[in-house]
Amino acid sequence: QVQLVESGGGSVQAGGSLRLSCTASGYTANSYYMGWFRQAPGKEREGVAGIYTRDSTTYYAASVKGRFTISQDNAKNTLYLQMNSLKPEDTAMYYCARSTYVYRRYGALDPRDYSYWGQGTQVTVSS
Repeated sequence: QVQLVESGGGSVQAGGSLRLSCTASGYTANSYYMGWFRQAPGKEREGVAGIYTRDSTTYYAASVKGRFTISQDNAKNTLYLQMNSLKPEDTAMYYCARSTYVYRRYGALDPRDYSYWGQGTQVTVSS
């Protein structure tokens, strides 16, 4: 079965950086959408960054564009999220996800297109 395991979260001061990793297993196709989502207490889960694994097309939420970079290492079946210039409002639980199908119906950053989720890793940014 599909498994996604995140790592790399932690606590940093505003302006700092973190790199999240997500190791995927249980499937072999490389034409899915992978994404990073986050959810802060009392808020809905939101898409932060996405990537189409076949051609590495990337997608970013406006709030993180220019600060976050999503990338993949196919040889390691690993997805990354490099987060720079972190702000207190970036504080949330971050989740890695894989799309249900090889196509997307709603959008690369829409949680409705994703059925497989990791357990999450906490990112806390202090001011």
